[in-house]
Amino acid sequence: MADFLILDDNKNKTEENNKVVDNNKSTSSFIDKLNNFILTLQKIKTKEKVIFYRLLSTMTNAWMTLVKSVAVLEAQEKNPVFKKVLWRLCEELKEWNNLSDSLDLYPDSFSEAEIWIVKSWETTGQLNQVLTDLANQIEKVESLNWKIKSAMIYPFFILLVVVWVVSIMMIKVVPNLLNIFDDKSALPETTKLLISISDAFRDYWAVFIIVFFIFFIFVSVWKKTPDGKYLFDKMLLYIPIFWEINRKLILSKFSRVFAWLVWSWVSVVESLNITAQAVWNEVYKQRILLVAEDISVWIRMWESLDWDKLFPEMMIQMIQVWEQTAKLDKTILKVADFYDEEVDNMIRILNKLLEPFIIVTLAVIVGFIALAIIQPIMWLAESVSG
Repeated sequence: MADFLILDDNKNKTEENNKVVDNNKSTSSFIDKLNNFILTLQKIKTKEKVIFYRLLSTMTNAWMTLVKSVAVLEAQEKNPVFKKVLWRLCEELKEWNNLSDSLDLYPDSFSEAEIWIVKSWETTGQLNQVLTDLANQIEKVESLNWKIKSAMIYPFFILLVVVWVVSIMMIKVVPNLLNIFDDKSALPETTKLLISISDAFRDYWAVFIIVFFIFFIFVSVWKKTPDGKYLFDKMLLYIPIFWEINRKLILSKFSRVFAWLVWSWVSVVESLNITAQAVWNEVYKQRILLVAEDISVWIRMWESLDWDKLFPEMMIQMIQVWEQTAKLDKTILKVADFYDEEVDNMIRILNKLLEPFIIVTLAVIVGFIALAIIQPIMWLAESVSG
């Protein structure tokens, strides 16, 4: 009887241990699912993608198989997001899927143009060469984007500082300085204007912040609509100075992506459709799609773009030369390099012009506040001396 009791106790303990193990498995599986879900929401950084293309090109050039190359890269990758992507790519390649089809599983990280370029060169056996060229072109585009962002950080920071300093002066400093005057009606007009601005800042600062956030949310939502996106991008094309930089950046991206695709033996119509998705400006996107439609009905590309203000005459002539010589990849890549240099020069000039402009703007604001405060003080001193 005692033996049966011992067996029952052991059985119960075993069942309890199995339940604990099952609970741990379910908990760990839930955590793994949560981690996997969080990882899928994150994108691969451009720098990591460029390194991936370069290393993969080097390994395949050394006669390593794609599966082995991706497995080695996955083993040494530190970023959990990219490590998860590489593991999935390796599993897909083991199932005899193409690299382009595997990359297509992550459209947020790998663009449609990149996938098409890889797909076109997989059949030729020159994947290592195209991966190196692809990394070089992506680096050039990313370098320009970074220069634009870095050029805008300085004036944006200065603007925030100016708004903060002026707000503090209007809320705290100016009211205390002007409290010495009893009769506000006899003050100069500049001082009255300063008092009105100070009262507005002091009484309605919360309203200003709420209105700003509502406006920001409204514009963000409006930009996501088709009409809003088109109108917003069209307005960006009319901002002085920035319009030129924006246009040349778009033309550089258009030229580079379009040249990649045509060089990779993708049809011109398909290349234009893909390039239109790669261009971030909706106005240019719609225009490029119209060019693709014109070419599909046997209208030449340069004829479709002729007299269009969105595309400069030089680019149209270069495209015309390409259609006569069938050397688009070399011709239009030179156009892209030219616009890259133009953007670089304009950013350099813009940085030089922004600094004196910011200094003059600050001088005008501080001068107005100083004048509005000093005028009544001098008037009071003259009254006392008289």
